[in-house]
Amino acid sequence: MDLKTVTNILFLDIETVSQHPTFHQLDERFQRLWEKKAKALKADNPPEESYPERAAIYAEFGRVLVIGVGHFTLQKGELSFRTRSFSHPDEHQMLVDFSNYLVRVTKKDNWRICAHNGKEFDFPYLCRRLLVNSLPLPKLLQIMGKKPWDTPQLMDTMELWKFGDLKAYTSLESMAACLGIPTSKDDIDGSEVGKVFYSTGDVKRIATYCQKDVAVMAQVYARLMGLGNIPPGKILIQG
Repeated sequence: MDLKTVTNILFLDIETVSQHPTFHQLDERFQRLWEKKAKALKADNPPEESYPERAAIYAEFGRVLVIGVGHFTLQKGELSFRTRSFSHPDEHQMLVDFSNYLVRVTKKDNWRICAHNGKEFDFPYLCRRLLVNSLPLPKLLQIMGKKPWDTPQLMDTMELWKFGDLKAYTSLESMAACLGIPTSKDDIDGSEVGKVFYSTGDVKRIATYCQKDVAVMAQVYARLMGLGNIPPGKILIQG
């Protein structure tokens, strides 16, 4: 594989939280909507309990808290990887900042965008929240109504790992463990993001975790493509 081709891939991960810390902070309309959603999900616990546990994964009831991105650079025949993140108390402003970055970075060359389970979660979630915030979709995310073969710019490490197998979800952590790549879950994991945010407000901690996930994803991709391991000293997590 030509090493230069991987320098035109933007790796991405998002962390999401519920719109509010508790169900009772929703207005009456959204309370009714969540009650219907919880019933459809066959949640075992009441809506008051299921909302803080599950609302974050649905773009209608959640919001994007952090967007982590990263890309490879090639110097003297060696790959390095650098990450950064976007976060802001106002989701609208964060999405504006991310969109501007995406347009600026990818306007040259033939860029693609990669996420783990991105085709089922990260990409559609971002698109929905951009529209909710009355923002235009950047070119790479103009995927509404398109068939898979019409969106070659979208890449998904979980899809690559499936080799056509449609039976099950495989977590990034499982893939990393199989490939001997160090975990990104050395502090928190995705299930704890909402609890950390609403109890401590520590967005920086969540952003660091998100960037670590991006770095692990890039290392997984490198292994899948036969590029070998990326030395730890060649991976920069922005503080």
